[in-house]
Amino acid sequence: MVIKVLIALAVIVVVLVVVIATRPSEFRVERTATMSAPAAVVFDQVNDFHHWEAWSPYAKRDPAMKKSFEGAPAGVGAIYTWSGNHEVGEGGTTIIESRPSELIRIKLEFVRPFAGTSAAEFTFKPEGGRTAVTWSLAGRNNFIAKAMGLVMNMDKMIGGDFETGLAQMKSVVEAAPRQ
Repeated sequence: MVIKVLIALAVIVVVLVVVIATRPSEFRVERTATMSAPAAVVFDQVNDFHHWEAWSPYAKRDPAMKKSFEGAPAGVGAIYTWSGNHEVGEGGTTIIESRPSELIRIKLEFVRPFAGTSAAEFTFKPEGGRTAVTWSLAGRNNFIAKAMGLVMNMDKMIGGDFETGLAQMKSVVEAAPRQ
């Protein structure tokens, strides 16, 4: 009887490992919002980490979070690091590409709760006096991330944050005085 139980457990473990191993190796989460503001105004909100406090959903999750800014004041080479509670964790972001009113690419490095590196991207598409902003995050899933994906949906988890952040950014840029 004990042998049968052990064989059954071994089969379950093997099946679980196979299922996890066949999960996607990469992920991508993306959301878009259209804002009644010129691309240059919206671009500036993202290109300067000092502005993120006004719209980033993560900045509001831990008011006591320790933040630091290094490198360039904005654009390529700007670095923002943080260390906070269990909701925000610890990590850093670096702008690695910045094309005015068009594209910003960011290297995102997490230290905790899980170490990992991802790529965030913001694109800006002018539509008359409005701008369509797309915020995306892409990265690789290691075995543990694939296993967590069985019970957690990355798109639903992060997508909601992106929707909130874009809505808050929209409020900020649409309330800004026009020049």
